[in-house]
Amino acid sequence: MSYEGSPPHYGAELHHQQQHFGGHQGHGGEFRGEGTPGFPSPGPHFPGTPDQHASPTGPPPPPSGYRIPLTTQGSFPDRSQTGEAPFKDADGVSPVFIGSALMERSVHPCKIGPHLYQFCSVAYGGGEQAHNGRFDLLPFKPAQMEWVRTSNGRIPPGRRPVEGGYEESGSKLYHAVANHNGVMVPGKTGEHLGGANVAFGGAEHVFTDYEILCWR
Repeated sequence: MSYEGSPPHYGAELHHQQQHFGGHQGHGGEFRGEGTPGFPSPGPHFPGTPDQHASPTGPPPPPSGYRIPLTTQGSFPDRSQTGEAPFKDADGVSPVFIGSALMERSVHPCKIGPHLYQFCSVAYGGGEQAHNGRFDLLPFKPAQMEWVRTSNGRIPPGRRPVEGGYEESGSKLYHAVANHNGVMVPGKTGEHLGGANVAFGGAEHVFTDYEILCWR
């Protein structure tokens, strides 16, 4: 399945980078197409030797972190780019990553995996939707970020969540993970949602107790 309507429009330069992304990283800075949000992308050496953004003495990462821009029409990056997957699927083997799906007028945190149909699955409209188009994979960096217990859409006191996107209304969305019958499933949360929404087994599941991804 795919979302109704046309996918986000990317500038010509970004479209060229996406089509040839398969075996290498994009350029540093932010990828911005016309009318699309810009999630910061990794520099040319990410995630190999640490750059200034990974240095304890360097500037902190941007609110949404450094991401790998991908498309559902391209190839999936290898582990040298993605790093270790933070989760496994129900089979206990297939790696599951976190990221954000760029939709026409919004950006939604999602789950990503090379075994998933079109790589990217989003909890949306009551179901598990296979995304079509641009999505950004966020490599999980344990030294910089961690999962924090929370509930009912709350931001843990004193913590700064990793920004994962926004609704059409502008309400912010963050990365969440919930335990669904023993499987840790990543998804989205927001103060306006009052919980975490995750996609699994073709459906959208809502949890009031879950974990939210925060910067250390």
